This record gives sequence, C-alpha cells and structure tokens, in this order.
Amino acid sequence: MSKETMKESRDFIRTIIAEDLASGKHETTVTRFPPEPNGYLHIGHAKALCLNFGLAEENAGSGARCHLRFDDTNPVKEDTRYVESIKEDVRWLGFDWGEDLYFASDYFDYFYDCAVSLIEQGLAYVDEQSAEEMRAGRGSVKEAGVNSPFRDRSVEENLVLFKRMRDGEVGEGMAVLRAKIDMASHNMNMRDPAIYRVLHVEHHHTGDRWKIYPMYDFAHPLEDAKEGITHSLCSLEFEDHRPLYDWVVAHCPVPAVPRQIEFSRLNLSYTVMSKRKLLQLVEDGVVSGWDDPRMPTLSGMRRRGYSAAGVRSFIGRGGVTKVNSVTDFSILEAEVRGDLNRIADRRMAVMDPLRVVIVNWDAGREEQMVCNNNPEDADAGTREVAMTREVFIERDDFMEDPPKKYFRLGPDRAVRLRGGYIVKYVGHSCDDGGSVSEVQVEYIPDTVGKNAPEGVKCKAAIHWVSAEYAVDAEVRVYDRLFKEENPDAAEGGFMSCLNEDSLSVVRGAKLEPILGGVSAGYVCQFERLGYFCADSEDHGVDGRLVFNKTAGLRG
Repeated sequence: MSKETMKESRDFIRTIIAEDLASGKHETTVTRFPPEPNGYLHIGHAKALCLNFGLAEENAGSGARCHLRFDDTNPVKEDTRYVESIKEDVRWLGFDWGEDLYFASDYFDYFYDCAVSLIEQGLAYVDEQSAEEMRAGRGSVKEAGVNSPFRDRSVEENLVLFKRMRDGEVGEGMAVLRAKIDMASHNMNMRDPAIYRVLHVEHHHTGDRWKIYPMYDFAHPLEDAKEGITHSLCSLEFEDHRPLYDWVVAHCPVPAVPRQIEFSRLNLSYTVMSKRKLLQLVEDGVVSGWDDPRMPTLSGMRRRGYSAAGVRSFIGRGGVTKVNSVTDFSILEAEVRGDLNRIADRRMAVMDPLRVVIVNWDAGREEQMVCNNNPEDADAGTREVAMTREVFIERDDFMEDPPKKYFRLGPDRAVRLRGGYIVKYVGHSCDDGGSVSEVQVEYIPDTVGKNAPEGVKCKAAIHWVSAEYAVDAEVRVYDRLFKEENPDAAEGGFMSCLNEDSLSVVRGAKLEPILGGVSAGYVCQFERLGYFCADSEDHGVDGRLVFNKTAGLRG
C-alpha cells in the first residue's frame, strides 16, 4: 500500500498522531481511557476504549501506551464494584494497561495546590452565593452573566476561606471555588465555572481525608497533564469545554501540555446510553441488573454471549469521525453473528419438543450418528450423537395438513433427521385437547449421509434430540428492550416505550446430552435456531441448565 493510500485510509485522529510523530512534536503517543467509576461500561464507552488502547497497540513500536485512569472525583456516585467491573471489561475486550493504572484521587493534593496557585494569581475566588443565585447570575446564551458579589475578594481572604473548606469547616452547598475568567464569554463554560465544591462524603479510595472535591472540568486536564498524555481524546459534547480545558492547563503549574481532540460518540438504535437512565432501569427492576443480557453494557453483552472480537469488529466498522449518527442495533448483531459463525460449536436443542417414535426401530437399540462440530472450521472435528427409538423434534417441524411448499414432516412426507436417517411419516396421535402429542415414523435404512432412495421425496433436514438422553434446560430469549428506535425522544419519556416482550422464558427445552456438562459462559450454535450462551450467573446453580439466546442465525 502506498503512503498516499495509507494516509487516505486513516481517520483524522490517526492522521494527527502520525503527523505529530513524523514532525518530532512527540517521540511517542500516550493516550488514556478515563471512565468515571459510577456505573458499568456500555457499548458507547467501548468505542473510546478501543480507540485509545488501539492507538497504543498501533504505535507500540515508538513505545506508545494507554493509561487506564479512574476519574473518581465524585464520591457521591462512585464505588469500588464499578472499578472492578471496568477492569474486567477492559480485559475482556483484549486490552492490557500494564503498570499504567491511575486514579484521579491520587492527585487530590496536586489539584489542591493548583487551585491555590490560581487563587494566588487572582484567578479563582470563593463564592458563597446559593446554587440558585449562581445559576441566575450566569446569564443565558443571549445575555451576559453578572459578576458575583464575592468575585473581588482579596487573595488572602480567598486562601483562608478555601483552607476552611478543605478542613471541613464549611457546610455542603455553602461555598464553592470558582475560576475567575469572563462572565461575558459567549461560551457558557467560561463564565467563572465552579472548580471545587464541598462534600462531606467518604471516598472509596481516599476515605474521609477530603471534604472538598474538584469538578470534572478542572481535574480532567490536570490529570492528563500530570500523566504526560499527548492526545486527550473525548466525545463531541466536550468540544465546548475545550477552551476551559486549555485555560486550566495554561494557568496551572503543569509538567506537560496535552491536546484535546473530540470525535463523535457511538449511538445505537433501540437503546439508551445514559448511565443515569441505565441505573433507573436497574433500580426500578425493569432489568435484573447492570449485566442483564438486554442491557447495552459490556457485562450484559458478555453474559448474553457476545464475543469480544465481534464487539471490536463492530467498533472498527463504525470508524472515527466528527459526525454524530445512530447505528442500527442489527449491525452490532451481524458482527457478533459473523464471529460466532466462525468459532462456535454446533449442537442440537429442541425448544418446543414433540415426541417422535420410530416404529421400525427396536427398543433398546442405539446408534451413533456422526455430526460436524463446526462446518466453518476444518479443525473443529466431529462428535457422536446417539439415535434411539424415540426422539424429540420441534413442534413446528410437523404439520397435520401441510401446504404445498412445506418440506418438513407431515402426512405423505419424509424428512432427514440431521446427521442421521431419513424418516417417513406413518401416523400421529393427539391428546384430549386435539393437539398432536406424538408422531410415528419409519426410518429408511442405508440413508445416513446419502440421498433419498428412488420414490422418496426428502428436501429438508431437521434437528432432533434423543428422548432417552435429552437434558432439560431453561432458555431465555431476548428482544430489544425498547419498542421505539429512539427511546430518548419518546413523547412520554424513555420508560414509556419499554418492550414488554423483551424477555421470554422457555422451560423444558430438550438439549443434546453433551450440553449437560458445559460450564457457564459456553457459547454454541443451536442448529437452525441461533447462537446461545450458558448463563454466567444461573447456569449450574442447583443443577439447573440455563441458556441465553445471543442472536438468531439471520438478521
């Protein structure tokens, strides 16, 4: 590939980084993935995760690295369980932060010193207005803000008051430290933003040492500078915050000057990406937890059976641009399905079992049918599946009065039992309610792996499970959590368009016996039905077999 073609194939961020390395502006690249530990990561976070860690991988030759940093500056919403879940998600996607694990809370002393420096420069002041008064004083997009009555306090008074805030002598909501920038700025973020607030809350990492905590827009650029981040990548909603980011870096004692670059975030149809809204789904019991397989969280997708490779392929397919758009959920499923098609074992399972008796098969007779484990993988090998006198098939694979183009089992019809013999209809029985309870067939000898003999029409193969060896299982089938493509725009709010049929549970499914011994997390294709995963929480508990449907065979 020519250099010109390579340049054209790069996204704008990779082009910037390549130019910075080529010009000698940077000897290497240092990026960071900085989640706030106030919830579980979702597929939107995965885009930033893959971009930042991916850039480190691509530029490994120059010593590039990506930091995993927890932006834990708000102890009200943060928890160590979120820290651990985020670590697990990063590992699952195939990335390793090595020794570069950081917490913003490790820099609290540094943040405090930077705030003191701003006060000493006359660039920060303690404001004792109420939240409502400050909000009113900020003005609007069309009207300039109004200076706080405390804006012109002396440096000495501000230093004393800020120290009192730090020492816990000021109550919550009674004061904040504000940057002194420009109350008439067209950018609302530059109208003397609050950079510290009082919170008498214990922190998951620093305990009760601190009574004041930095605001995100103040701490974030300082974290990047402290760690020597070269390219600080964030989503487009932070574009208007960049002047404040640059202002903080320019006026505080920093060891390096990072560059903030924004890109479009990942949005998916039929879902919500707000942590606040996802938390509401959890707290209101709409879902079973953050890792519910219907959730767009990485833990939910992992529990559902999505492969890390499939998720990474989906992220790569979307590219990196500055154009906000919505990606259809079906594209994610297609990428996952494509990966699972290559790697997943094939197994047989019957969701709605109908008993079939092979009347010309002797009782007690057993014959091993050889089935491919994965036709897409030449090294996957084969397995033996026991055929006995009685088997289960899907109820909709039999019809009493089939239409002309119905090629499965019915009167005057024959069908192949997948990997085994061709069987032809003999008769059927019904229960007291008139539903078919049993079908009788005859197998045709010498048809395993061979075409139907002359005079027998057989145009389909159906899956089956030996009635003698079948194991029972619970299968959970998932649909989209919301009925509307854009739940955030629903007239009655996102909770008004919940899909009441997003989960259906099949009990008494019949599985190939080999599936009775698989561990939680095992993913396979149930032939003709789709891809399924042994549930990571409930499978194996009290001897139960629980499988989640990952995706259908087609979109």
